[in-house]
Amino acid sequence: MNELDNVHVVQHPLVQQKLTAARDVRSSSEDFRRLLGEIAMLMAYELTRDHATELQEVQTPLARAEGAVLRSEITLVPILRAGLGMADGILRLIPQARVGHLGIYRDETSLEPVVYYNKLPPGVARTDVILIDPMLATGGSCVAAIAAVKKTGATRIKLLCLVAAPEGIKRMRRAHPDIMIYTAAVDSHLDERGYIIPGLGDAGDRIFGTE
Repeated sequence: MNELDNVHVVQHPLVQQKLTAARDVRSSSEDFRRLLGEIAMLMAYELTRDHATELQEVQTPLARAEGAVLRSEITLVPILRAGLGMADGILRLIPQARVGHLGIYRDETSLEPVVYYNKLPPGVARTDVILIDPMLATGGSCVAAIAAVKKTGATRIKLLCLVAAPEGIKRMRRAHPDIMIYTAAVDSHLDERGYIIPGLGDAGDRIFGTE
């Protein structure tokens, strides 16, 4: 099995152009937030390409018309705090989606991720779940987040991230080989601090202007 078999890199020119602008250190927090929302919306368009639809009839000003709507509900689950910067963009595309939240930190003794906040909508197991985090770096937070979502009984789960590191992809593949990862780029490696290189810096700090 190829190491990228569970990874879909969104190569659309608009996604890549906006990712290039987001990487640029000269982009302000305002620009960075806007770009993340726009990239997330474009990537969600690609991620939902295979979602099933069902027939729905509507009345146009002239006649009845057959159309289509998504068959399953969608739940967005941003990982706090940086995932919030992408959720609004996806909600503009899928306004009917419900939103849950997961907060995760790394224990400084064990170095393992700990879920400190878990607020998922009731009935999430019957929905399609899109887990959202700008960065797939070491993979610890995403692995823990997916485990928390799976505890609800949810099985239709996809991960949406802006940039991924090979180390995080490998960890995800070991822990959750059934999860498809949608990313705009697979970067070179992690540095000694666990930052993605070349990456785009600390996404949370850049979103909220706390760097």
